[in-house]
Amino acid sequence: MLAFERVAHTAAARAGALLRARYRERQEVTLKGEVDLVTATDREAERLIVEAITAAFPEHGIVAEESPPRPARDGHRWYVDPLDGTTNFAHGYPHFCVSIALACDDDLRLGLVYDPVREETFSALRGSGARLNGAPIGVSDTRVLEQALLGTGFPYDRRQHADFYLAFVAEALHRAQGVRRGGSAALDLCYVACGRLDAFWEWKLHPWDTAAGRLVVEEAGGRVTDFTGQPHRLGGEETAASNTHLHRPLLDMLAAVRGELAAGTPRPG
Repeated sequence: MLAFERVAHTAAARAGALLRARYRERQEVTLKGEVDLVTATDREAERLIVEAITAAFPEHGIVAEESPPRPARDGHRWYVDPLDGTTNFAHGYPHFCVSIALACDDDLRLGLVYDPVREETFSALRGSGARLNGAPIGVSDTRVLEQALLGTGFPYDRRQHADFYLAFVAEALHRAQGVRRGGSAALDLCYVACGRLDAFWEWKLHPWDTAAGRLVVEEAGGRVTDFTGQPHRLGGEETAASNTHLHRPLLDMLAAVRGELAAGTPRPG
């Protein structure tokens, strides 16, 4: 195991143990926005991860959800979400994870997503495939939306733009076999990687939400782009992930809804 891979696993295990021990407890919640929560556990878990990384690689940069960015001195940058799925966690809903990724000169090299409740570790190294608890994984072979299980999520401005986001869900309900909203983008991406979901889309995700999961999907044989099929950009407005068969149908569905909304076309009930 490479040194940075070992550090990522150790950091995720420490943070995950804290989350697992506390998720059934009543949480002290602070609002960062109208529906954007943070708990004391988020911050403590992040501290554990950042301490592990800086102790091993003091020259590396860190972009983490709950603290100011630390500049890189050698081109390496870590993306850290200590608790992806904070709302789930705060309600005792057992679907959340730790997400850690490493990029070198903006090229993702390592992705690790740890679900401490299910004891599942999704991991990927650039060029070495994707794994779940050490066993190789791959995306599904589903070829048509009518047979697909899709995942999605809603941004923090969903109260202001609920009708917009729900229009895409409504279309997916008409076209796909099912639609799920798990509340953790990192896990949704990993579920695409291992075939539990066939595709996923969401808006306005942060770099720490998608960095690890994106690499896991790509190394599992899937695609991650924006909604037009252009290369995905960390911190970009749009994230679409799927197996290779469904990517164009997924993008076409999203484009059709966007076109109807722009034209003011009434949608079927």
